[in-house]
Amino acid sequence: MFEMPPIKSIKELTVEENLFPGTPACAGCGGLLTLRHCLKALGEKTVIVNAAGCFTLLSIYPFTPFKNSWLYTAMACAPAGAQGVRDALDILMRKGRLSTEEDLKVVVLTGDGAAYDIGLASTSGALHRNLDFYYICSDNEAYGNTGFQWSGATPFASKTGTTPAGRINQTGTVLLKKNLFEIWRSHNPPYIATTSPAHPVDLVNKFKKAEQYKGPKLFINLSPCPPGWSTDPSHSARFAKLAVDTGIWALKEAIYGDVKHTIVPRKFKPVEDYLNEQGRFAHLFKPARQEEILRNIQEKVNQYWNEVQSRESIKK
Repeated sequence: MFEMPPIKSIKELTVEENLFPGTPACAGCGGLLTLRHCLKALGEKTVIVNAAGCFTLLSIYPFTPFKNSWLYTAMACAPAGAQGVRDALDILMRKGRLSTEEDLKVVVLTGDGAAYDIGLASTSGALHRNLDFYYICSDNEAYGNTGFQWSGATPFASKTGTTPAGRINQTGTVLLKKNLFEIWRSHNPPYIATTSPAHPVDLVNKFKKAEQYKGPKLFINLSPCPPGWSTDPSHSARFAKLAVDTGIWALKEAIYGDVKHTIVPRKFKPVEDYLNEQGRFAHLFKPARQEEILRNIQEKVNQYWNEVQSRESIKK
């Protein structure tokens, strides 16, 4: 299959915008910054099927920031809605009522609550049917639109509205984050990837590569959330970059199950550099440092990258 040449610099990003300013999204929303790049890569000929979540607030009648078409669904059924849109487009083209030039890319847009939890069943069904669609998950690691409650994407030791850290439970969230990348990979779709708003060139190149494949395509975007993470809105891109630099957020892709890491820091920064300025992890540092939990988080990150290095050595 022909592979489109990757771009090498942010200067090569298109100046065309498909997501305009003036939205009611929170200041510093990492998900909104990423979505802007996603829609630049996808182009104008798309239809967005949005599951209930933070981004539901973007398009409220009669106002919309999208140049694209937009459809709202309940939280659990965006992939089912995407199936109906894709089927309708295919039927119209088959009947000659729509030309192939008028075809649209079908894009599901969700938060992590829908992607990891409430919408997982309908997503699995769409994967099983090999639905030709893009699935973009804005992962702020909690149910951000309703008070930042715990979700299946919430990382270990994070404080949320439903997993507070206090005298009885000093840890916060005691469960590990689900691995959505591997859940999708077990279905063997043509393309899945993780992205970051701090690495737009990597993001755009992944969309360019995914465009070659027909079938389900997943993009999990780390989305810093200033209200939920208790961070300065102006620092969202910095936290997104720190997540990659510390190794806690791996930038990777898988083509029919074959995993490749696209950006690997030459030297990883301590995970503590990422955690210690976020209010959701403040209890790990004050009133007393929780050394065991901090060591546990660092060891899990180290274990992941040691396993990656071992697999790469075997391949060589």
